[in-house]
Amino acid sequence: MSTHGKRATVRRRLRAAATVATATALAAVPLTTLATSASAAPTHVDNPYSGAVQYVNPTWSASVTAAAGRQSADPTLAAKMRTVAGQPTAVWMDRISAITGNADGNGLKFHLDNAVAQQQAAGKPLVFNLVIYDLPGRDCFALASNGELPATDAGLARYKTEYIDPIADLLDNPEYENIRIAATIEPDSLPNLVTNISEPACQQAAPYYRQGVKYALDKLHAIPNVYNYIDIGHSGWLGWDSNAGPSATLFAEVAKTTTAGFASIDGFVSDVANTTPLEEPLLTDSSLTINNNPIRSSKFYEWNFDFDEIDYTAHMHRLLVAAGFPSTIGMLIDTSRNGWGGPNRPTTLTAATDVNAYVDANRVDRRAHRGAWCNPLGAGIGRFPEASPSGYASSHLDAFVWIKPPGESDGASTEIPNDQGKRFDRMCDPTFVSPKLNNQLTGATPNAPLAGQWFEEQFVTLVKNAYPVIGQTDPGNDTQAPTAPTGLTAGTTTSTSVPLSWTASTDNVAVTGYDVYRGTTLVGTSTTTSYTVTGLTPATAYSFTVRAKDAAGNVSSASAAVAATTQSGTVTDTQAPSVPSGLTAGTTTTTSVPLSWTASTDNVGVAGYEILRGSTVVGTSTTTSYTVTGLTAGTTYSFSVRAKDAAGNTSAASTAVSATTKTDTVVDTQAPTAPTGLAAGAATSTTIPLTWAASTDNVGVTGYDVYSGTTLLGTTATTSYTASGLTAGTTYSFTVKAKDAAGNVSTSSAALSASTLPSNPTGGCTVKYTASSWNNGFTASVRVTNDSSSALNGWTLGFSFANGQKVTQGWSADWSQSGSAVTAKNAAWNTTLAAKSSVDIGFNGSHSGTNNAPTAFTLNGVTCTVA
Repeated sequence: MSTHGKRATVRRRLRAAATVATATALAAVPLTTLATSASAAPTHVDNPYSGAVQYVNPTWSASVTAAAGRQSADPTLAAKMRTVAGQPTAVWMDRISAITGNADGNGLKFHLDNAVAQQQAAGKPLVFNLVIYDLPGRDCFALASNGELPATDAGLARYKTEYIDPIADLLDNPEYENIRIAATIEPDSLPNLVTNISEPACQQAAPYYRQGVKYALDKLHAIPNVYNYIDIGHSGWLGWDSNAGPSATLFAEVAKTTTAGFASIDGFVSDVANTTPLEEPLLTDSSLTINNNPIRSSKFYEWNFDFDEIDYTAHMHRLLVAAGFPSTIGMLIDTSRNGWGGPNRPTTLTAATDVNAYVDANRVDRRAHRGAWCNPLGAGIGRFPEASPSGYASSHLDAFVWIKPPGESDGASTEIPNDQGKRFDRMCDPTFVSPKLNNQLTGATPNAPLAGQWFEEQFVTLVKNAYPVIGQTDPGNDTQAPTAPTGLTAGTTTSTSVPLSWTASTDNVAVTGYDVYRGTTLVGTSTTTSYTVTGLTPATAYSFTVRAKDAAGNVSSASAAVAATTQSGTVTDTQAPSVPSGLTAGTTTTTSVPLSWTASTDNVGVAGYEILRGSTVVGTSTTTSYTVTGLTAGTTYSFSVRAKDAAGNTSAASTAVSATTKTDTVVDTQAPTAPTGLAAGAATSTTIPLTWAASTDNVGVTGYDVYSGTTLLGTTATTSYTASGLTAGTTYSFTVKAKDAAGNVSTSSAALSASTLPSNPTGGCTVKYTASSWNNGFTASVRVTNDSSSALNGWTLGFSFANGQKVTQGWSADWSQSGSAVTAKNAAWNTTLAAKSSVDIGFNGSHSGTNNAPTAFTLNGVTCTVA
């Protein structure tokens, strides 16, 4: 729910035209009449979606219906499309011309008038989903959705006067006051300031994002029937604790700058910017371990606890409340494209001993990487829009919504000239192998048009892969229990344990796990088809059954019971392990042979392995590998392995393997390892000292070559080098390669960026510092002017706080703080500060009640005049 206290029902201002036309008449109207008419607007409710229908965009529906008409060869698909055509979707105001209407569609008034008609026909409240999406420097990280307004003061002024103000004026029209307008505020904007602030474009856009969102919230919150929802990305973007916590803090900071504070935001919406599944039905526990490895450590989840949007909205709700938002704040999930159905969707749990294999086999999200956001192949339409969906109490859901209309492109797959500011993003190119996706193809659908335009090929995919399948049971209303497990069997017991296994159950949606019972007592749960009951009494008979369960909480009937008796406590182990198999010799040297093999099994446990050269034991190992050393060059040997257990039982020897050591005349063709740990020491204006960790080599490292970019700077026999003759205030990229006596050269080390110190302003500098405070926070703006007659190639501003203030987040510079001392270093895009010119930077900070301004500033070490 999204209650923040009821707003006044009186409209915030009289409309100008009505004021002029009725000024004389109003003077004669009794006060009681005025009070009655002024309170006619509806109350601002807790959850606008509750008890309401949602607006169906006739323009989008016409595109869907036309697509259905082109499916004469597949009448089933056409019928599904016609079902989709009746679903509500949001209306996007993605540029100024969209307000009045342009070549891409009708204007906002057209849709509002249709919303009035739909509400009257429904006879109940109607929610009009509206997307506010035209910030200055819009989408500073993903090129496909860049916007028309630059991240400048002029761009912000246009955003306010030409975009937000006209939208607010139209929404505030009395004829629309009975519509519940749910505004999704600027998708992708504030989340970029958490994860992508190192990008120059995002640094430049940061202050305009904050000010623009604040302005939009203030203007729209002042209209009683408007409900503001802030975009929060998705679980595969901000789900990590290191991203989610700072995001909640940032949203709270922006809320505090608005006139109404936290009350200006009615809720938050996820998954507008991606297609992350609503739920991962077979991966319900992100802490589950496979061979002692948590499944969240897999390559696909990269240690993120939040596997799906239900996990993520619950996580974010907790953090938002901790940051100051009321506990009744509401959440929305965009389910328009996160269904992930089709023939490749797993429906039963697949066991695996490797954590990556387990995750890849059981996840419904079939992308190669969670960051593949642009028109992904395999995605499907998800849950239909629904108010107050049940079963997700921790997520505090107001509704499932379709903010991104299915069939509208995420971005063009090739460069397409346009006047909307939208650019070609390689993440939309299906031929691109992206470093951001661990060097995998993007998985994007080919032949895509510009973002926001109709993309029928993608729409066909979304309908075919819809989950729930359109026309079939919605998993949210799943009442069918899995089948009872069959084939329950007890393995070899010990004095205190009984291993059980069974045949997998089936379910109309998916089996998520099994409950194991000893008699009527629940003794454990498993997500696989096996479980070992432990803690039992020796020489005792037990009866076991198993029940299957699904994500909706439906539980099967019990399996047939199986009886098992534990062994007595005096059982002696006389069974030897199985013979090791798969013995293989690796690459030999002149004196050694590496061996590996497949593990043996044992009724109790394998304790280790003996390695034999001929009939002589030459070593032991507790793993399945061993390197035999001390051998003679150019000699052939025969090796075998046998397993042993703790009781001293030893298996027969494995099949022998032959291997020949290399001769003494081996030519060195192996390059050293790449240097690691490249680091820069204290730079001057012309030098940068470098150090790194030593490389290794099969023979010996003889030296290192140091590069700046592709230019060889010099060679050293040690692990340090000082780059000299550099330009002041300049950033360089350094790499190092190791080499050996045979001329073999390693690959490059990881690149290191380091900067020389800037030159000092020769004619002085001026700093103007202003700050506005609230509670225990404040926002500071700093203007730095280079008063000298020459440009600064790189600059660093220094000052100290007098009252223990802290910088919490800055923009347009690289901010750091040590104790009371604060340093702001130029960003990549404003490195040069021209003579007689200024740069504006700023930051958010915290204070404990006293917030005196700094009294002294230095620029590149030179004391500045305080304006």
